[in-house]
Amino acid sequence: MGEILEVRWHARGGQGAKTASLLLAQAASMEGKYSQGFPDYGPERMGAPMRGFTRISDDPIKVHCAIYSPEMVVVLDDTLLISVDVAAGVPESGIIVVNTLKSAKEIRELLGIEGTRIFVVDATGIAIEEIGRPIPNAPMLGALIKVSGILSLDTVINEIKKKFSHGFRVEVLEGNVRAINRAHEEVSAE
Repeated sequence: MGEILEVRWHARGGQGAKTASLLLAQAASMEGKYSQGFPDYGPERMGAPMRGFTRISDDPIKVHCAIYSPEMVVVLDDTLLISVDVAAGVPESGIIVVNTLKSAKEIRELLGIEGTRIFVVDATGIAIEEIGRPIPNAPMLGALIKVSGILSLDTVINEIKKKFSHGFRVEVLEGNVRAINRAHEEVSAE
């Protein structure tokens, strides 16, 4: 079997990590890849810490468990940085993308890690401005696509349009697309 790219999402219930992990997997399948996207909840309540997982591969994926050594970690809530070891299992060549107002250097110092590439973006601020709600999942998808290059931005946007074209107001759909594009442009590193 070929190499599997693994992404672990850290968030609080209600921030959209489950949706983002599934959307990333669905977008990967649109590019002809095999994929999995699934959540892992503790107590199922709004605001409780939770994780999401995404696997992407050119070959069928035969493993079905949590991700312990991800190449990429996406943190939708920077308050988790002090209570959850979000960097656990990430190799020095890995990527961590954090929704925060802090700099990448500040996040590196807070996590006490070296080598791993750290990227930051104010996804909550972007979501509030573009969507009208503090749900950072769409901007974090845009940031992840930019820093990783794992999929085409157009594929992700088309998947969002497909998924949200029914049952959501046009303004919400357009706001999510703008949020993805903004975070794709605004994500930064050290």
